[in-house]
Amino acid sequence: MNFNLPVRPRRLRSHATLRRMVRETCLTPTDFIYPLFITHGEGIRQPIAAMPGIAQLSVDQAVAEVAEVVKLDIPSVILFGIPEEKDAVGLENFAADGIIQEATRALKRAYPQLMVITDVCLCEYTHHGHCGLIRGEEILNDETLEILQRVALSHARAGADIVAPSGMMDGMVGAIRTILDKHDFTNVTILSYAVKYASAFYGPFREAAGGAPKFGDRKSHQMDPANGREARREVALDLAEGADLIMVKPALAYLDIIRQTREQCDVPIAAYNVSGEYAMIKAAAANGWLNEQAAVLELLTSIKRAGADLILTYHAKDAAKWI
Repeated sequence: MNFNLPVRPRRLRSHATLRRMVRETCLTPTDFIYPLFITHGEGIRQPIAAMPGIAQLSVDQAVAEVAEVVKLDIPSVILFGIPEEKDAVGLENFAADGIIQEATRALKRAYPQLMVITDVCLCEYTHHGHCGLIRGEEILNDETLEILQRVALSHARAGADIVAPSGMMDGMVGAIRTILDKHDFTNVTILSYAVKYASAFYGPFREAAGGAPKFGDRKSHQMDPANGREARREVALDLAEGADLIMVKPALAYLDIIRQTREQCDVPIAAYNVSGEYAMIKAAAANGWLNEQAAVLELLTSIKRAGADLILTYHAKDAAKWI
């Protein structure tokens, strides 16, 4: 018997409680990783003009900031350092008393349960602003690996739970895994920026971290935004070298790559909702062009729906409150 009954998908949208019950993708504060910019000194909270609500913080202020992060059930932070001096190699990057090493020790003392992630790259520490050692205007890949090893090892010794190599040097994950294991840091996790594009959305970060290149660009090592298949190769290589987690950066222009990576592998995937994506929302909201809360939660949900398990985002504190 055919009753020709109409299909009514709207029944499942008819009540707020029912909509929550059948929601396919749910954000929680434990999805978030909150980035922090750490600088030398005391009592410093220097606002970043291009990133409203975000500031460079001295170690004591970072500890105070993380008190709110922990209270909001955000489980992790990632640290970016602003050194006292820069040089050709980035010596402070792997110094025992470097800014990231000091911050890591302070945060782990204050909040042992916090997962501290450290960025492992050269660009913030070198006077030329590039992600590796240079010869003339050439970025030297293999010579840079030894420096990345020293940086990762110094971060592990300071107490970092996770190291995150972000320079897109070939072989960086394998080099770091080798040195960590050699020194009995087998439990230190590697979050690899396996898929990092040469994006236009990094501008505010370069102001925040003081890491803009002094010449040229980073297209010789960061990926072409036009390429998708290349991402599969980068992911496969980093997993073979020992990466525990995989990063896709940026997020919003690369939701298809997040989905592709989710389908390719079973390890946890992180996506970086980068500074330019954050600044766009803030600027539009400041001009009254959109509802900031609704837009942020919609965008973060889209990143998770695409397949990300973890989201690095400057919206983390606000989003945790709104959730």
